[in-house]
Amino acid sequence: MSLKYAVLAALLEGEASGYELSKVFDVSLANFWPATPQQLYRELERLAQDGLLEARVVQQERRPNKRMFTLTAAGRDELRVFAAEPPRRPTAVRDELLIKVQAMDDGDPEAVRSHIEERMTWARGKLDRYRRVRERLLHGRTEEQYLHEADRIGPYLTLMAGIAFEEENLRWCTRVLAVLNRRVPLG
Repeated sequence: MSLKYAVLAALLEGEASGYELSKVFDVSLANFWPATPQQLYRELERLAQDGLLEARVVQQERRPNKRMFTLTAAGRDELRVFAAEPPRRPTAVRDELLIKVQAMDDGDPEAVRSHIEERMTWARGKLDRYRRVRERLLHGRTEEQYLHEADRIGPYLTLMAGIAFEEENLRWCTRVLAVLNRRVPLG
């Protein structure tokens, strides 16, 4: 899958500038499809050239003009076709930290312990951000109320996956540290 479909899906929320989309990616899509702002801007241009997005320029007085993007009917059709297709392959984990853990018996367990602690810090930070987004989406409703009443539930369902992923990351890191503490006490 390309960034194309992630951008099209993000624009289902409505018109957005490249800057606004990069914030959406940071908060909601990054848990399963990260992209840099540069990648987003290039993709927005491509999608507009392909007729999948419409771009308009908003004049601003004390700032540079900005371009606002919306889905075209062709963009919605393309996204509908994509969403109906089965995923090409199951998720594959490619994580450098797991290679370091795999090799630590002949390496430096203290360094691995440090890497695990750093991963925990990252996971906690992401989890905190995701939970803030969750509370903003729920806006005082229960999860069941939201899932029953909201116009769009896709962003919430993917947010749930991000939360579950980071919670599992923390559980795994906690378990790894417990094993390391028993086998290789802090020196």
